[in-house]
Amino acid sequence: MKPTTVDAYLNSLPKDRLEQIQKVRAVILKNLDPKFEEGIQYNCIGYYIPHKVYPNGYHCDPKQPLPFAALASNKSGMSLHLMCVYMNPPLAESLQAAAKKMGKKLDMGKACIRFKNADDLPLAEIGKLIKRVTVDEYVNIYERALTSRKGSTKKSERTSKSKSAR
Repeated sequence: MKPTTVDAYLNSLPKDRLEQIQKVRAVILKNLDPKFEEGIQYNCIGYYIPHKVYPNGYHCDPKQPLPFAALASNKSGMSLHLMCVYMNPPLAESLQAAAKKMGKKLDMGKACIRFKNADDLPLAEIGKLIKRVTVDEYVNIYERALTSRKGSTKKSERTSKSKSAR
């Protein structure tokens, strides 16, 4: 059975993973805007904007609150998902640069940082990033991304129609 609370999730982890997840979680909680909430979302420890603050929810599933970050342990390691990085490439660049200063290279996709040990992460930079992106700023970033996505969809539809009319 999958954990339904953060405590249950943490209690399900082996000791070595628990220690690493707790280090990252402490940085997140220390720097998180108090309007965000922590809970289980998508089988991870999620940090999200609750419906009482942002009633629209997540566009992919409006029943879900708007995700901001997630922390997970899986078969191959652990991961930190920072959705604000996905929509703001300079934030990703700052994380990569901070890791490089540490002599590390992040195993990072567009928003997911995979890790085996929390000490391999630029935790101070992650804390600054989380502190910097308030709920209000994140909603603005998110809504701009949705608007530009809708605009690019309409543009590609117009391009497809004009090509098929030829």
